[in-house]
Amino acid sequence: MTDLDALDRQLIGLLRSDGRASISSLAGAMRVSRGTVQNRLDRLLERGVIAGFTVRIREDVDGEPVRAMMAIRLVGQSTTAVVDQLCEMPEVRTVHTTNGAWDLLVEIAVESLPDLDHVLGAIRSIHAVESSETSILLTSV
Repeated sequence: MTDLDALDRQLIGLLRSDGRASISSLAGAMRVSRGTVQNRLDRLLERGVIAGFTVRIREDVDGEPVRAMMAIRLVGQSTTAVVDQLCEMPEVRTVHTTNGAWDLLVEIAVESLPDLDHVLGAIRSIHAVESSETSILLTSV
């Protein structure tokens, strides 16, 4: 995030906590005028720094109570093809490329442990997946 000053970073942090916060409440928390917040928000949106707003659902309300992170090691130069296959799977929420021992980190959300087992098997069967390690997410803090 280049060219962002302390107020921009503060605004982004507040919006990460509550993307529906009003301009007035943001201005109060930042101790600046409503106009300053509106101008900064407009500029961040225009420059594409803020790409959009999203909804976070409480874990006890979410329809997909079993979530996991799967680390994947690939063989060869197959990242793009594997990412494309993963992104077609409805149970895959996010895919991240990484450095180090693992090539990809995949967030998975399903309704049950048997569903998770099925998804893990499907991912492991993708050509070029050499190995994987999965951690079930228990509590988000």
